[in-house]
Amino acid sequence: MRHGKAALIGLHFIVPFIPVGPAAGADLPNEGESVTTSIDRLAFISQKLTEWKVVLGGGAMIAPKYEGSDEFDIQPIPFVTATFGERVKVDPRGLSVTVHSVGNFNFSGQLGYDLGRSEDDSDHLRGLGDVDAGAVVGGTVAYEMGPAEFYASLSRTIGGSEGLEAKIGFDLAHNIDQFRFSAGVSATWADENYMEAYFGVTAAQSAASGLAQYDIGAGFKRVDLDLAVTYMASEHWLVRGQVGIGYLLGNAADSPIVQEAFQPSAMLAIGYRF
Repeated sequence: MRHGKAALIGLHFIVPFIPVGPAAGADLPNEGESVTTSIDRLAFISQKLTEWKVVLGGGAMIAPKYEGSDEFDIQPIPFVTATFGERVKVDPRGLSVTVHSVGNFNFSGQLGYDLGRSEDDSDHLRGLGDVDAGAVVGGTVAYEMGPAEFYASLSRTIGGSEGLEAKIGFDLAHNIDQFRFSAGVSATWADENYMEAYFGVTAAQSAASGLAQYDIGAGFKRVDLDLAVTYMASEHWLVRGQVGIGYLLGNAADSPIVQEAFQPSAMLAIGYRF
């Protein structure tokens, strides 16, 4: 399922991301090793999993077939998340590294991906061609104030749309017994390259698809509200539910590609924390 949204900046696109180090093969027992050596190696792997705070899990998600669609897909979502220390985090969106902290301000860099969009995702897209996938690089500045975090991010897709996106928003989280409640509000701006790739219709695309030709420039494309609750069923097992409410704005919403400006999504997942 591809929705034309950079995975770097959203959880609507959940794809397994399993970090594998260059020496991963060396952690496995070799033929002829003593039992003690094998146990030591397995203990080392377990220790590393604990340090990384690894969570393995899976579930299901329902979301629009593409950004602006009025049709929905239900897809399985296997996932891996891991944190190492205070600076490195790997999750379904990619890799994030905190490079500098000053007081309550944190500066981080991200490496992720944009899944692009296929014209086979919906009959409404036939004749528009595909938007290729691309790598996404970006940076974020965040300010923590108690349970709230305010942030601004900028990301660039290399390949695919060759677009630039900026996002501002805040997240709020609160723990009550075994529950963790969180909410987030954000607004996303995109440059002309991104908007043309996902919401524009060229003369050639118009002739092939039957949609009206549509030129579009840079601007705010959507606002989002995300609500989530995580239940720690035990020391290791957790259940997470998440609801996303998105709404396309302005020229993006007016595109003939868009069938519905209201873009809801929902996810339910079960995970095991090492």
